[in-house]
Amino acid sequence: MATTALPPQTASDDGPSGRRKRSRSRSPSEPDGIPPATRRRSQSPSRVHIDLPRVNDVDPIRRAERERQLAANIVAMNLEKATNPKVQDRAQDEAERKAEFAKLIGSRSGGVYMPPARLRALQAAAASDKTSPEYQRLSWDALRKSLTGIVNRVNIANIKQIVPELFSENLIRGRGLFSRSIMKAQSSSLPFTPVFAAVVAVINTKLPQVGELVLTRLISQFRRSFKRNDKIVCHSTTTFIAHLVNQAVAHEIIALQILVLLLERPTDDSIEIAVGFMREVGAFLAENSPKANATVFERFRAVLNEGSISHRVQYMIEVLMQTRKDKYKDNPILPEGLDLVEEEEQITHQIQLEEELQVQEGLNIFKFDPNYLENEEKYKSIRAEILGEGSDDEESGSEESSSEDEDEVVADKEGIEDRTETNLVNLRRTIYLTIMNALNYEEAVHKLLKVQIKEGDEIELINMVIECCSQERSYSNFYGLVGERFSKLNRVWTDALEQAFVNYYTTIHRYETNRLRNISRFFGHMLATDAVSWIVLECVKINEEDTTSSSRIFIKIMMQEMMESMGLKTLAERFKDEQVKHATKDMFPMDNPKNTRFSINYFTSIGLGVLTEQMREYLKVCQVYMLKALKGLTFFW
Repeated sequence: MATTALPPQTASDDGPSGRRKRSRSRSPSEPDGIPPATRRRSQSPSRVHIDLPRVNDVDPIRRAERERQLAANIVAMNLEKATNPKVQDRAQDEAERKAEFAKLIGSRSGGVYMPPARLRALQAAAASDKTSPEYQRLSWDALRKSLTGIVNRVNIANIKQIVPELFSENLIRGRGLFSRSIMKAQSSSLPFTPVFAAVVAVINTKLPQVGELVLTRLISQFRRSFKRNDKIVCHSTTTFIAHLVNQAVAHEIIALQILVLLLERPTDDSIEIAVGFMREVGAFLAENSPKANATVFERFRAVLNEGSISHRVQYMIEVLMQTRKDKYKDNPILPEGLDLVEEEEQITHQIQLEEELQVQEGLNIFKFDPNYLENEEKYKSIRAEILGEGSDDEESGSEESSSEDEDEVVADKEGIEDRTETNLVNLRRTIYLTIMNALNYEEAVHKLLKVQIKEGDEIELINMVIECCSQERSYSNFYGLVGERFSKLNRVWTDALEQAFVNYYTTIHRYETNRLRNISRFFGHMLATDAVSWIVLECVKINEEDTTSSSRIFIKIMMQEMMESMGLKTLAERFKDEQVKHATKDMFPMDNPKNTRFSINYFTSIGLGVLTEQMREYLKVCQVYMLKALKGLTFFW
């Protein structure tokens, strides 16, 4: 059936109800049965056409009904789109996301609770643009939480591992957060004040602005607490300042100014704080400012004679006087394990008590940084330089050593023979500086492996590690771990360690007791961890002629270190091994009863008598044969 084409509709064809409205005047001569498609329409040229879907249907009633249903469906779809959140527009989604993110970070505590999945979605959306305020705020909150967690975990045992973690965070951007965290942690746990002061001292050597900010805020806090008569805050603050003076972060002038202020108008509280402060910093002042220290104690004595304070505080002054006589044996300048900064690397800030201070409270608050990415890249380069992640020149020790290495290369090219051992001295200096600048043994090994060492000079590196170990006040496990790691990296370093053992044992009488003790404990660690073969013990001979007092002390400390690491039972089993027994035949001699008795007595005296069981059996057999021989000789006579 042929269909008639429908003309386009005008804007007024469809009303709100979907029915068609015709604004035409039908002539009286026009019959009623003419179809609408053949009727003429008057169109206004100013009306706009809207392209709506048309239904091709000959029946006018069915066509009108279908068009009405189609218009109703379109209205229903638009209504559903406006009310259903799953099909909202992208702009509306973005607006809701920003509103939700603002609600998350708007509160002071860091935001209300949000399901982890939704939180990760928000973080992923914010990370798409790292220059956005949302992403910077998230990174700021993460920095704050990370610094607080690291500071709260620090102690004497893990301080060398905590400091690299602190440097891995952006301490320049978060120096205000770090200062606030460490001051809060110190006030909550006063016994850990030396540890926190040591952390500030290490950071101060690389980032002096951080150490200066901590000291400035402490002085400002002391001034406020002193004016408010807040004894608790004043005591905690002066304790922190005292240990910063001990660590050479603060100049001793600030300590003397605080003491003058506290003793100027003595009260029970001020004298009590002054006594506690003097107990912490007295050893440092006695060594570095003896005249000022004597003046302070004269003032204490005058206050004691005046009798204007309570008996309890008078007794505290008397105890302080006794502590001074005992040379502060219970309050050393630097406790053991916290002497982490070399004297030439210390940076001391001379801040006066009465000068105008820049506390910079704005550093505690998040601020949008338009150059965020650029500043982050700058700190990455600073962090790489501090942690030794940079170029080989930075890890070689110093610019001087690198220039001397270049001179060495030039000399080699020209064929000049160096008989002054200048190159060897430069190599040892480089190794020493590399070891001293390392924060942990892994970093030390990583840097030492990049030092240019000629083939055959590996023993020089091992010797420098042992010499550095011997120079310590007490043995540090750091050097043992360095030697163990080198031994497990390459057989070359194992051979060098075994050669070093023989060399040091044969020349051990040249070393004083403390150095001898450290060297023996180092090699005890090497043997206990199998870093070197136990075959090296074949150079050890335990008898009266081949031993000296130094060698006997060396063997004693080394064996005790091995026993502590392995256990006595395991140590005895290892000495029963056939290869070890063959290598240690001179340590446990069974060729001469005289030497056997000497060895038995020696090992029994050092607590290792369990190792002498075979020698005792041998001695019994020798005695039996000797008795038989004597009986035979008597019978013959």
